[in-house]
Amino acid sequence: MTALMDTLATGATSLCRCWALTRRDGVTMGFTDHDQPLVFDGITFRADTGMTARALETSTGLSVNNTEAMGVLSDAAIREADIDAGRYDGAEVRSWLVNWRDVTERALRFRGTIGEIRRGAGAFDAELRGLTEALNQPQGRIYQRPCSAVLGDAACRVDLDAPGLSADLPAEEVEDGRLFRFVGLTGFSDGWFEKGQLRVLSGGAGGLNGVIKADRILPDGRREIELWQELRAEVLAGDPLRIEAGCDKQFTTCQLKFANALNFRGFPDIPGDDWLVSVPTQSGQNDGGSYR
Repeated sequence: MTALMDTLATGATSLCRCWALTRRDGVTMGFTDHDQPLVFDGITFRADTGMTARALETSTGLSVNNTEAMGVLSDAAIREADIDAGRYDGAEVRSWLVNWRDVTERALRFRGTIGEIRRGAGAFDAELRGLTEALNQPQGRIYQRPCSAVLGDAACRVDLDAPGLSADLPAEEVEDGRLFRFVGLTGFSDGWFEKGQLRVLSGGAGGLNGVIKADRILPDGRREIELWQELRAEVLAGDPLRIEAGCDKQFTTCQLKFANALNFRGFPDIPGDDWLVSVPTQSGQNDGGSYR
């Protein structure tokens, strides 16, 4: 940063902007508005994408700093099919001001994530959300009967790699990217995967996942997994899949299906609305215990 400031102080500058984009599947790409590619931090910043961005105004305090990036859709860089598949949703973005004569002279000006993406006429327009965007998200816990944790996360602590909680197998019959039918998916009770996740491990839709709406055993013995929404890339027979058990967030499910009652993050004994308007009574058990 000091070296860059010294260069700026000379009045004769050779500046450009560089962006690094890291998708949630781990793919990292670099772009620059300079007319030649640049390399630093192990990233090659390409100059042939038409990538540019609007001016970023930073502010003090907790104000949200957002901007936009624009570029050309290119098969070699950002493809429309990948945007449509959701591969750039929530991707991390970093932006530097760089002296292209000496890339060690640079300053990180923005860090955040991609928000809404609009595309058309061979180009895209992406909203860039700063780190303070997270302050717009609800924080803390809510007193509610269902569990607030996500199955398998740090709060839940269920190990989805444990036997009986997931299945790894190739895709067999796929319809509209939403219905998956299997002959070999046996050993699980009907509905076991409902509200779980179906993940595509590799192939054209590798890295994508969907929430399971229904899990049923068909009369012919095949198993049908139905997603709430179709995957936004084609899944071919033979593509490796991972199917994970589902949880309906209820205490009895946590206790009986996952043996995880100690980590339940809901409040199953909280009184309902009827209790709030109830009147004293002399009958029944009134010892302050939970009512089921």
